[in-house]
Amino acid sequence: MAKQRTPVLKVSKLSKAYGSNSIISDFSLEVWAGDAIALTGRNGAGKSTILRCLVGADKADSGTIEICGNRLRESDPAVRRDLATVIDDLDFFPDLSVVEHLDLLARAHGLPDAEEAVDDVLHEVQLVAQSGQLPGTLSSGQRRRLALATAFVRPRKLLILDEPEQRLDVEGVEWLATRLRAEREAGLAIVMASHEPRLVDAVSTRTIRVGA
Repeated sequence: MAKQRTPVLKVSKLSKAYGSNSIISDFSLEVWAGDAIALTGRNGAGKSTILRCLVGADKADSGTIEICGNRLRESDPAVRRDLATVIDDLDFFPDLSVVEHLDLLARAHGLPDAEEAVDDVLHEVQLVAQSGQLPGTLSSGQRRRLALATAFVRPRKLLILDEPEQRLDVEGVEWLATRLRAEREAGLAIVMASHEPRLVDAVSTRTIRVGA
């Protein structure tokens, strides 16, 4: 008998409220390898709340979340291995340079060729010249590229992004669309919230309008 496939992400009847204000109600979703789900909708519709629940940054009031068949627990090594996220401005270590941040992540996730992986991603996000700088000295656009680099430099089966196009110029959005489309075509599962139609059109296999 054929082995049953497991979705990369399975969300069942997720609900979240703040006081009497219901933000998410009975939200369900299945995401498979090679899927790219784009959450769209007005500001305040609940897109970021959904993503924060999916990565464990916020706790849902009810419902279940499974990543590669494992119930979501942020401390679970299996979840940490499979899930990469960029949902907020990251709190970078103030005394580590750009390259030291990426090297730490690559080695922590056991990449055998960590130095080569870091070099490759630095070139791709165009931060080679800034590799020795502290994150606090970067421009806002460069910090966004560094945040994306922290996801690209490590293993991942699911990538969750909240408005990844923020503070990127036109060239940066085009680069990000090309990179995410290639990741999706290689089998990565992606869930992202975005207000950028070009990014949504280029990357997503399905669009969900939140709060419609």
